[in-house]
Amino acid sequence: MTSTATDDSIRNAIREGVCMHPYDPAWPEHFARERVRLESLFPGHFRAIEHIGSTAIPGLQAKPVIDLLAGVDSMAAVEALVDPLRLGGDYVYVPEQNLMLPDRRWLLRQKDGHRTHHLHLVAYEGEEWFRLLRFRDALLRDPDLAARYARLKTDLVGRSGGDRDTYTRSKSDFVKAVLGES
Repeated sequence: MTSTATDDSIRNAIREGVCMHPYDPAWPEHFARERVRLESLFPGHFRAIEHIGSTAIPGLQAKPVIDLLAGVDSMAAVEALVDPLRLGGDYVYVPEQNLMLPDRRWLLRQKDGHRTHHLHLVAYEGEEWFRLLRFRDALLRDPDLAARYARLKTDLVGRSGGDRDTYTRSKSDFVKAVLGES
């Protein structure tokens, strides 16, 4: 693949709109494969890697993108991993997407212009680590809550016209309410 084709693919993945897909029982396996890949590429760097996001909730519709929560020793360790993940791990770091994320770094992996994985790097057992796991676990424990979240996401995709930033911002009140932050 040429550099131009690669650049176009990355640009397309960054700008890719939001669409929901029915739950795919292969999503946990996709997560497991990526976790093993990351641990083998960067041995000893991760304290733990968890499957988060809607693809981690059995039966829940989702964007077909696997969200991984990777915990490392500190935010300094998070920062130190960004370039190696970008250069050797096939991840894309988008600085403007990280401006509002003081407690984590977010990267994406793509194939043929479509997002396949989102990697959330945080300090292991820090506030953001527990916050992201609490939301996932709330959805896992409460099928009615997960169903409400699915309805909200479907509605937001329609109202946002598939615009990813609008969709993500619009979910924040629901997430904060579940976490008792509002």
